[in-house]
Amino acid sequence: MIETYAISQRRACRLVSVDPKTVRRDPPPDHPAVRARMREIAAVRRRFGYRRVGLLLEREGIVMNHKKLRRLYRDEGLSVKRRRGSKRATGTREPLPAPDAPSRRWSLDFVSDVFGVGRRFRMLCVIDDYTRECLALVADTSLSGARVVRELECCIRLYGRPETIVSDNGTELTSRAILEWQNQTGIGWHYIAPAKPQQNGFVESFNGKLRDECLNEEVLDSLAHARRVLARWRHDYNHHRPHSSLGGLTPAARRSLELARGIAPGALATPTTMQYERAGLSI
Repeated sequence: MIETYAISQRRACRLVSVDPKTVRRDPPPDHPAVRARMREIAAVRRRFGYRRVGLLLEREGIVMNHKKLRRLYRDEGLSVKRRRGSKRATGTREPLPAPDAPSRRWSLDFVSDVFGVGRRFRMLCVIDDYTRECLALVADTSLSGARVVRELECCIRLYGRPETIVSDNGTELTSRAILEWQNQTGIGWHYIAPAKPQQNGFVESFNGKLRDECLNEEVLDSLAHARRVLARWRHDYNHHRPHSSLGGLTPAARRSLELARGIAPGALATPTTMQYERAGLSI
């Protein structure tokens, strides 16, 4: 109005019912440091919404009202776009260095199969990237993020605390339960790039052996049957099957060797003993 009708600021404010102090006051900076950090997080976590970005900010001591957080997130144009068509890798992550001791880095992934009657079930596979040992092989018809947290807690009690866990970007592994668990434990979590399973090659190699040597050889007719078969195969894989990348040693022998050297963390109990006692099985 001032530019169009050549009137004073006071008169223009009176006509539009605006306090002149509001017009004259320079707005304070609207959290530039938080905005910059949100952009950095969104550049790496491209599929995270403002709630998950807020959880990551809380790790760094930045606590903010969710309404303000959402406003800043939208102002920066970080809203997650809906995917259409096939997945495409939109960037690369920094490669992880090879682990130099047991329980430094774990990898996990899901494998699916069907019972004889056609019903599908899923398996959670957790392996140690150094010893190639299968730390957990959990079968169920549904495996949520909260269930993954419980199984990881069990593995930590048995094998010690890892420094890093590697996984893909599945919905269970990017859920609120997983992110809150990361906040509480401080364990690093490395997500591979979309459509790049080779970045999680250790567990992908294990999945191939599991399907070739176990799942394709058995007809599983129930969940209880599947759990028995998988428990026996896991014991054989860890304690009897020679591993070429370990020079013919078994994963359990490799861990025992590192325990003797004082490198590997000790377990609270022998994993196979606890697993089979809990399942009511005998080996």
